[in-house]
Amino acid sequence: MQKLTRGTKLVVASHNKGKVWEIGELLAPYGLNAVSAGELGLGEPEETETTFQGNAKIKAIAAATGSGLPSLADDSGLEIEMLDGAPGVYSADWAGPSKDFGLAMKKVGDEIAARNGWPAAQTDMSGPRANFVSMLCLAWPNGECAFFEGKVFGHLVWPPRGGNGFGYDPMFVPDGDTRTYGEMEPAEKYAGSHRTRAFAAFKRDYLDHITTTPIQGKIAGRDLPALTAAAASLSTREELAQFVMRLRTDLHTNREAWNSQTLDDYFAALQGYLGDMPDTNDPQWRMMAKVLLAASLYE
Repeated sequence: MQKLTRGTKLVVASHNKGKVWEIGELLAPYGLNAVSAGELGLGEPEETETTFQGNAKIKAIAAATGSGLPSLADDSGLEIEMLDGAPGVYSADWAGPSKDFGLAMKKVGDEIAARNGWPAAQTDMSGPRANFVSMLCLAWPNGECAFFEGKVFGHLVWPPRGGNGFGYDPMFVPDGDTRTYGEMEPAEKYAGSHRTRAFAAFKRDYLDHITTTPIQGKIAGRDLPALTAAAASLSTREELAQFVMRLRTDLHTNREAWNSQTLDDYFAALQGYLGDMPDTNDPQWRMMAKVLLAASLYE
């Protein structure tokens, strides 16, 4: 079995900025040099399998052979008991070409309503049973693969609650809690998330021999990767409101790093960026978040 070592360049086989950021945070203490498939200009392969393992393998092999580097891919989704496991491997497809998870959550809500699955008066434990699944695949350029699965069980609520996380997080309550993932701070969610559990199995086999370096947090400077990931992943008004709060906190903490430090400068940057930005089919809330973040950087 091949080993990973500190300094190994590892491709995160995803173009999803939220997922890339989350996996990058998990890898950081081990000193791996993580780079995304998008940064390397690698295409997104067609996911033709009907299982999480099959699609994770497609993505990992494509990135490993395309880059000549080991690659880590994740295929994940939401399985709902009363929908016979749907949306499952098609969780992202339910969000449409623009990956609008506001629409995806509405589709889930409508499907459950059509089966009379929502109780008339919801209690904390009354929603339909569901679970998140994460399947990680580590692939090497020679075709060698290893798989690691993580699951977290809970129930759904409607309407969605909270503006943190991404995807279906605002409608999923994990067992043992009364809050949705969208209502939790990121550190709380990641402590027991499906991806964290899959990563624990990966770590056991491939990282436990590496001495970790504690990550002290972002003491100075803006955490632009986290802000960019959040802006690229949100789909709802509540998530945008949470993002605006994060921008305000960032301004108070890192004002000197903002190119637009006064309201007049910020409005001028907004005007300039809106004039230069390319056409996009992003959901309206996501597009607004990207514009708000870009205006803080625009010169």
